[in-house]
Amino acid sequence: MELKLDLHLHSAASPDGRMTVEQIVAEARAKGLNGVAVTDHNVRYLPADPADAARGMEILDDGFILIAGEEFYTEYGHLLGLFLREAIPTDYDRGGPFNARLPLAEAVERIHAQGALAVLAHPFEKAPAEEELLDALPLLDAVEGFNGRAAAKHPDANDRAAAFAAANGLPVTAGSDAHLPREVGNGYLVLNVEARTPEAVKAAILRTGNPIHGREGRRTDAARSQATKLRRTHASPLRWGKWSLYAARCLWRDLTRKRKSL
Repeated sequence: MELKLDLHLHSAASPDGRMTVEQIVAEARAKGLNGVAVTDHNVRYLPADPADAARGMEILDDGFILIAGEEFYTEYGHLLGLFLREAIPTDYDRGGPFNARLPLAEAVERIHAQGALAVLAHPFEKAPAEEELLDALPLLDAVEGFNGRAAAKHPDANDRAAAFAAANGLPVTAGSDAHLPREVGNGYLVLNVEARTPEAVKAAILRTGNPIHGREGRRTDAARSQATKLRRTHASPLRWGKWSLYAARCLWRDLTRKRKSL
């Protein structure tokens, strides 16, 4: 069977997220998706049923798939853990900043220890050289080949990510990186799976050549989610002033640059 999965989304459990999981599911269904991975910043999505939590994946009554995930900050950039069965503590859990780092090798070891997948997210969003990421390759299961927000500053970020994965023989994933409802589905991976089970979906993700689809999101949506974080953290007037300049640049980009689609 064919599944369309958005493998990178944020709920209100992320400091800059605005959606409940129920809203995410409703938006995804409305856009023809068959499942999503909830990947909040340093917060693991926890399915309500303990049996589903122990599998790292939840299947709703209509067959819609909810994958338990998390997004970590590492020295190589952001890392997604997909099909997590247990939380992986970071300094954020001990009262540190929400972007508390976890060394990549440690994060991947803990992800793999529970049978989950480690995916390098939007690796070229900040335009590093490919050589800077080579040491991470042996640890990874896949690279995010399309991210709905990645090309905001560097228009070739997604092209480079897909080419980097292909050149190094790694599978690709795709996700919207949605923080707001209208962003859901801006990136998704198409899989052919034998069954709606964690094992079958993981095996399908690990195959190379899966089609990825997406559309670059609005830059102003990123500004809106940043405003959410500033409100929640009771930011100073100075930070709000900087945000105002950032939001103006985002609006200008949206007005002057056409969004690419795959």
